[in-house]
Amino acid sequence: MFTKGVVVLEVKAIHTYRGPAHILNGVSLRVDKQEVVCLVGRNGAGKTTTIESIMGFLPLQAGQILFANEDLTRLAPHERAKRGIGYSPEDCGVFPDLSVDENLMISRWLGDEVSRRRDGAVRPDPQTQAFGVFPEVQDLLQRQGMHLSGGQRKMVAIARAMMLSPSLLLLDEAFEGLAPVVVNRFTEAVMKIKAMGVSILMAESYLAAASRIGDRLYVIDRGEIIFQGSPKDARADERVMKALRG
Repeated sequence: MFTKGVVVLEVKAIHTYRGPAHILNGVSLRVDKQEVVCLVGRNGAGKTTTIESIMGFLPLQAGQILFANEDLTRLAPHERAKRGIGYSPEDCGVFPDLSVDENLMISRWLGDEVSRRRDGAVRPDPQTQAFGVFPEVQDLLQRQGMHLSGGQRKMVAIARAMMLSPSLLLLDEAFEGLAPVVVNRFTEAVMKIKAMGVSILMAESYLAAASRIGDRLYVIDRGEIIFQGSPKDARADERVMKALRG
């Protein structure tokens, strides 16, 4: 669908409110083909609001969201998913009363629509993709969502998003609450997803974690982008370090 170097996602000067609160103030960013971009900021800086705005859960008051050169600004979340945007939310969103297998099948059904939109292009087998990222999920298929650990829920949430065979994957705080050894496992998974040709936008609170996986970083503070560039340049920027330390 995309060739490397092509812009997959472009967010143009978006403004988003939560109730009366003006959260995002002209946020702009882009993600290229097969690129890992990290949106870094403290809790409450606007990371989740940005991800939810891209996915369509929050309406924009101004600005524009383009995916594969199509304007998604007014589309419902399920229509954005049908176009090939996978989403793993901060709270995982695993249905507690459904088995892991049933959770995964929800995305696979939507994935059929994604395949039809790809102009006859061969669709990777979604189950192979999902289990290729997290083979551990195969041993959990019959377990109910309510009986998963925090790390297992995150694995299932990402595997479910991969069942869509997405071109773009949105990850909201995928490393949050994980032990260091588990973070290493999830870092490997993100690199596997990138190697499959999927572009990734990941919200992350910690610069060190984002620097390990991000090709480029955006730093957000109080709903505004204050930096964009390489992880190395971010670490050398006094304004960035001050904003992330609080």
